[in-house]
Parts: sequence; structure tokens; C-alpha cells
Amino acid sequence: MNATEARNALYALVKRAEEDGRTTLIYKGQKRQDRVLLAPLDLLPAARKTEVLPSHVLSAAQKDFGDLVARAAQGQPQVLLRNTTPVAVLLPVDAVSATHSSDPATGAAPEGCAVNSPRNPERDSAPRRLATLGDAIGAVLTSGQAAGPLFGLSGLDAATGGLPSGRLTLVAAAPNVGGSLLGLAAARQTALVDGRKVLYAASGPNRADIMRRILAAETGGDYPRLKQGRLTTREQQVAQQLVQAPLLIDDGSDLTAEAIAETAPHVKDLALVVVDRLQAARSARLPLSGERLPDASQVLASLARTLHVPVLAIIDSDDPALLSLLDADVLVTLAPTKDPTKVQVTVAERDFGAIGSAYLQPDLLHARFLDAGAAPVDRAGVEGSARSLGRAVEQELAEAALPYTSGAQQGLPASLTHVLAALRTALTNHDPEALAELEPSLAEAAAAPPHLPDTAEGRRLAAALQSYNTAASTGTTEQHDAAAVQPTADSGHVLDDEGDDGDGLEPGDEEDEPEGAVFPALRILKEAVARSKMHPIPVIRTEERDSGPWPLISEDMDGEPRWVHPDVTLTRVPHIKANGKRVRRDQLDVPDSFGEGVLCLIDRNGSYPSACSAVPLAPNKLLHTGPLDAFDKTQAGIYLIDIPQWNRTDMPHPLGRLIERPDDQGRVWVTTPHIKQLEKLVREGHLAAAPTIHDSWTGKANESLFKPFYEATRKARTELVQVGGDPYKAYKTRLSIALRLLWPKREEQRSPFWRPDWRMSMVAEASVRHWSVAFRAVQEGHTLLALRNVDAAVFWTPPGTPPATYRIGTGFGEVKAKFIQPGEIIPEGDD
Repeated sequence: MNATEARNALYALVKRAEEDGRTTLIYKGQKRQDRVLLAPLDLLPAARKTEVLPSHVLSAAQKDFGDLVARAAQGQPQVLLRNTTPVAVLLPVDAVSATHSSDPATGAAPEGCAVNSPRNPERDSAPRRLATLGDAIGAVLTSGQAAGPLFGLSGLDAATGGLPSGRLTLVAAAPNVGGSLLGLAAARQTALVDGRKVLYAASGPNRADIMRRILAAETGGDYPRLKQGRLTTREQQVAQQLVQAPLLIDDGSDLTAEAIAETAPHVKDLALVVVDRLQAARSARLPLSGERLPDASQVLASLARTLHVPVLAIIDSDDPALLSLLDADVLVTLAPTKDPTKVQVTVAERDFGAIGSAYLQPDLLHARFLDAGAAPVDRAGVEGSARSLGRAVEQELAEAALPYTSGAQQGLPASLTHVLAALRTALTNHDPEALAELEPSLAEAAAAPPHLPDTAEGRRLAAALQSYNTAASTGTTEQHDAAAVQPTADSGHVLDDEGDDGDGLEPGDEEDEPEGAVFPALRILKEAVARSKMHPIPVIRTEERDSGPWPLISEDMDGEPRWVHPDVTLTRVPHIKANGKRVRRDQLDVPDSFGEGVLCLIDRNGSYPSACSAVPLAPNKLLHTGPLDAFDKTQAGIYLIDIPQWNRTDMPHPLGRLIERPDDQGRVWVTTPHIKQLEKLVREGHLAAAPTIHDSWTGKANESLFKPFYEATRKARTELVQVGGDPYKAYKTRLSIALRLLWPKREEQRSPFWRPDWRMSMVAEASVRHWSVAFRAVQEGHTLLALRNVDAAVFWTPPGTPPATYRIGTGFGEVKAKFIQPGEIIPEGDD
């Protein structure tokens, strides 16, 4: 081929020479006067020593390829490097012909040498090269110790043996576990410690996020404080020292796997590619998400093989079904343990399964992991190692489940897959405490097993579950922990979480957060109210609280739905959590008339703070405005109305549980969000007429009073949801306290606020938004099975297909979607 064609295909030609021993004839000039062979190093052993001959990194060689061909044709061999390793050589055709020693008649070669057919310079390439076992042994013995990038965590590095060149390694972890920090650890170790070049492709975090995380990890500074731009003198000095670090960041928009593959070859001396991150949930803003991930994984694996560099990708999911589709060479899975100070990391290779394990200590406040010691790993061939813990029924169950937990077979509910995978991990790591925690979940699964495929694997797993159930029901379950499981009080669940009568506040909650707090929610809320030009009154005086509108306001005014479709049967069933706690969970029985489908569980993120973006409030006192002919949009407050008639059976009443507590005349007090909702339903023809307003207490309306608080909360969540751990928990705690302090219920509880109307309007706004999105889904043809609280909905949908009216994601107003089979219990919600 001509030099231009060869330049464009250089990486593929080098790979063919390196892996298959094939040569390629390349010519240049109109008369093809410059002719060279791109050949394997075997044809010129001296090329393995870069100090002997002119050497060029592939990215540079591609730019100057024409000149290199001319030099090689004149008798100056040119060595091609991948990073610092010779991989191929450009040789003049005559030199190859002169050194070729095989018999041209037979193509034979001396014993022990590589076998090649006779080369014809006029052909584009030679046949594939075959290597003897001796060749392979010699290459291993003479290549020295592998120098793949490390994580800088001794336990994990011992389990992985470093990141292998030419392979795709996938770090899999659920959100908030810290998977991205392992990618950052490898980048820090490679670039900052080893001084080798790293390409950090950021699809999610931006370059500023990455810099602050690196700075937090290197200095021990608090990451949330660094996010606010407050650096100590030492941190500023360290930041200046990192300016020249060989770490290149690509956080451009529309970052695709193809874009990464196009950029990487142009990075000279590249040692590692980190892709942070692949997002399991589909996002229109992120190409590296959703159903596009399997194709992206193939591109990244090809990039690793082509450049012969490690590619480390992070994915925010540990779902075995998804991980099997991505088909990485090496899989590093992070899983929380019952000890919050430890995370277990399991390392598996595609062809061998688990090969190592380690424990890490999360230090998420400083954006890093620390070593926590190595975990035991079951070694094949070690007598008794696999059966030193666990009964025969547990061992058989783990083995029978392996095709499903490994991702090779599909058809199990995700919840059961996770339990069975945890069983295998507990047996492998000789962890009796973990095994004891799993027994209630295993017993529940074995007592009511799902329908399994009619295959050899499915039948074996069904038999193993039956054997386990028999052992459990006959009382032969071995106790792995001396602690007995004691009955406990019923706990909340995703569909029925009434909460308690208190406000969840404690003395001291009313005090501003200390300087440097992860998220000073109360201080931000106070500042948002104080900056309003309407001079809000945040506290109603104690002597006024027993008169006027204040005794009329109750928790029931939230209007939260407590609804189940009339054709669906809800059953409260006993359930034992993994920690042994006895609770009750909901189970929905769907009639056959609904057709084929699964239960789609919707969990809305940040419903209350999201409602703060535009909740209609009266910043000043409420005045008695009495009966009204019509709702005035310039006012906000509370209104006494008739309960409007609602004839639909496929949706709950728009006023939710408000309709359950009318007064003697069938009327209820509602806040402004519900009045506005009813007015809209009238305009759209879903209600016959607007309700009559029999009484009212109102003031001048303002929808932006809490907006600064909402904006700060949204920004903090976007940042901290990636960090997870204690910082994210602290954020959620302070957020909840700030909003509860709007209306403390106990007289002794001090607070910078006492505005029941603000609190209930905010909750009502969240309830209205929750109801409205579900209603749009029903209007588009989806079947709603249940709607509860301000964040939980259950739909009947095809597998993997949530209603399009919901946006899947981790941001405010977005939702998480889970799918379970009919008859399964509704698991706890999570945020």
C-alpha cells in the first residue's frame, strides 16, 4: 500500500506485525522508488534496543511517516514504539530479502524459529506468524517484571497485580460507594508518583472537580470546603506543585468512547487511560450512558489492545446483568460491608472468575480510599478451602447460582441475584458474620422462589433453593452467629411510611452549622429569607399562635396520596431484613386482566428541596380575607373549600389524604399549591368547576422566597452525591433539619422559624408535583398501581421501560426506577 494509506492504518498495521508476525509492503513516490516493509521485531533483533537505532513513538511516527519511509528505504531502519516499548520496525525491502534464511522452495525454517512462508516483496503482507512455546517462554523470561500502573493501595494492588496493559479494567460500584475514587487513585499514583502520562476522560465530573478531589486526597483537606474555593496556604502550595503533573483531562461536552479512542493515540508516552464514568441510567446529556454502554465498552477494549495501554473505566452500577453486557477483561467490584469503615473489593477476570479480594477504608471526606488489609481469597486446588465455612445446602446453592450471579445467564430478579452473589462472597471469604446476616434473606427467597427458566441451570438452581427451604423449615439451619434474631417493631417501607407524631428535631438543631460544615443548610435558608425585599416575618409570636389562621393548619394539609389501584390487592407481609430485623413490607397482587408486565418502582429524588424552587408563599402575616369569588393568583395562604368530585378510578384524588378528614360540612382547608392544581385541572377539563372558597387567610404571594435555598441545595447535591458516604449523609441530615425547623411542633424546641403555612405549602407543592407527573403518565397510557407520599409510585410496565414522563437520573425532580416481578415484595426506598 502507499505511504498515505499506511499512515492512516498505522496502528492496525503495527498490531498485525506485533501479534501475528505479519509484514506489510509500503511504497512512496510516483515510481514507487522508496519501498520498505513494516515488519515484526524478529526480523531485526537489534531494534529491541531503542538506543541503537532511531526510534519514534507511534503518534509522532504517524505525523512524520513519509520521512520515516524515505529514511528506511535509504538503509536506515526506523523503530516504532508504543510509549517506550519497541513494537515494530521499518526496514528496506532489500535488507529483509538478504536476511531471510528460509528455503524459498519449501518455506521451511530452522528448528525452534518462527515459521513464515517465503516473502514476496510485491505482496502487501506475509502470512500469519506462528510462535513456538519456547518463543513465548523466552519472551516472558526476558521481559522482566510487569510495570503496569497501580492504584497505590497495597491490598488492592496485590489483588489485581496492577492494571494490565492492553486490557479494559472496569470498576463497578453503586452510586455513593466511591467507584470514581478508585479511578482517581490510579491516576494519582501513575501521574503524581510514577511521573507517567495519564489521559483522564471525565464524563460526569469536570476538570475543577477532579483537581479539587486530587488536592483533597493529596493534602487531607476537606473536599466540601475545597468546593467552596477556600484553600489553606499549604493546599495552595501543593496545588502549585501539581501544575506540571503529566495528567491530561478531557471534560469536553459530548464525550464519547470514539472521541477518547481518537484522542489517545496522539498522547505521547501514554501510560494509562481513565474513563470516569459510565452511567447506567440513560441520559440525553451523556453519550456514555444507558443502552450505549455495551458499544462504548467494545470501543474502549479495542483502544486498550491497539495502544497496548491499560484502560480503566468506572461504572455507577454493580448490576450483574449490565456488567455481563460490558464484557470487560478485568472486573473490580466495590461493595459496602456491615462495617461502615470498610468496603470490600473483589477482582475477577473474564475467563477465571474471582482472583483476588481486598478491603479498603473509605475516606470520602478527603476524596480517597485508604488501605484496610487484604481479604482472604479462595484458591482453587487448596484442600478444604472452599468448604471450611457453610453447610452443604449453602455450598450447593452458591454453585447452582453461579451462572446467574456471574452474568452468564439471565432470568433472576435483581434482588435475588444480589443475595446469591453475597452468599458466594461470604463463603469465599470465610465470613461467618456475613453468612449469618444473609440467612433471613435466603430463607425468604427459598420459601417463595421466582419462576426459573426451564434449562439445566434453572432446574439446578430451583432444586438448590428447594433444598435450602427444606433445611430451613425443618429447623436445621446452622447458627453462624450466637446472637438470636429478636422481634422488633414494624418499620416503614416504600409505600406506607407514616412517620411519627414528632418533628424529628432535637435540642441544638436550631443552631447554625459550624464553619466548614459540609452543607450549612439552616444558615443558607435563613439568608434566603433575609435577603427578600418583601421583609418576611419568619417567626409568628408565641401569643398569636393560638388564634387566627394558625390553629387551622395541620399536617393533613400536605395532600400526600395513600392510594392503591382499586383492582390491585395490597398485602402486608412479614419480612426479615438482612440484619435480622423483623418488619412488614407491601406486596401487590396484579390481576391477569392487566396483561403482561412487571412492577416499575419510581423513587423521586429530593422532592421537598425541589419544591422550594417555586412554592407560592405569603412572606408576611396572613390576613383574614374571608369567602372569595375566585382564586387570586397574586395572593397565597390557606383556603376552605368543598372537596371536588373526582370520578376517575385510575388515579387518586388530586387532594390526596386531605379528603379523608373533612369537617362537618364536607369541607377542607388547603394551601395555595392545591388551589392552583385544582384550577389547572378545571382549565384542562378534568374537573367540572373550580371549588367554592368559603373562607381564606392570605397575603401577597411570592414564589421565589426559597429559591436561593433551592439553588444552593441542588448544587450541593450534584457535587456530594458523587462523593457519597459521610459527606452526603451530613448533607441530607442538615437539609431535613432546616426544612423541619420551619414548623417545630414542640414548644420547647427553639427555631429561627415558626411558619406552619410555609412548611405545609412546601410539602403540598411537592405532593402536587408528584401527583401531576404520575397523572401525565396515566394520560399517556401507563397503568398506575400505587401512589404514595411525595416520591413513591408503582406502575405496571413492560420490563425495563419506565414511563417517559419521568426523567431518570440523580438530580432534583429526577427519579430512580427499579423493576420487580409480580408477587415480589416492595423493597425499601432509598435516596
